[in-house]
Amino acid sequence: MRIYIIGNDGITLCRDAPATLNEGELAVASNEDLHAAPLSGKRLLALWNALPGVEKRRKVGDREALIDELWAAIEALPEPGPQSDAKRPSKQDEVIAMLRRPEGATVDEVASATGWQRHTVRGVFSGTLKKKLGLTIASAKEERGRVYRINGLASV
Repeated sequence: MRIYIIGNDGITLCRDAPATLNEGELAVASNEDLHAAPLSGKRLLALWNALPGVEKRRKVGDREALIDELWAAIEALPEPGPQSDAKRPSKQDEVIAMLRRPEGATVDEVASATGWQRHTVRGVFSGTLKKKLGLTIASAKEERGRVYRINGLASV
């Protein structure tokens, strides 16, 4: 069942009825609920004009007809996509993943991937990865420059 929360910032679709509503919010689940809701003409116009792809109005005109059109437009809105619970990995996690690859990474590669400056990358290698996290970082001069790799945990 679709339940719509009409608030000051527009209309929000809820899957289940909310336990509580904030001040000024209304919950409607049908055209009849919308007709019974204490909405002023000004608020109806604002709700209508906030909908995507509708012809904007300046006057309410026939209130009952506007509410019927508003309900039809609300029902035609697409279902919101499922919200992802997966968090984007942090830049630190990205750097660690780059250094754990067999080919490793250069300071310039890490800087371009994270948007950091080169001195920040070197500081993360030294301070965060080596000192705080205890990772062993090996470096070797290769054809593409100095390449850094994580070898595992440092012996404490």
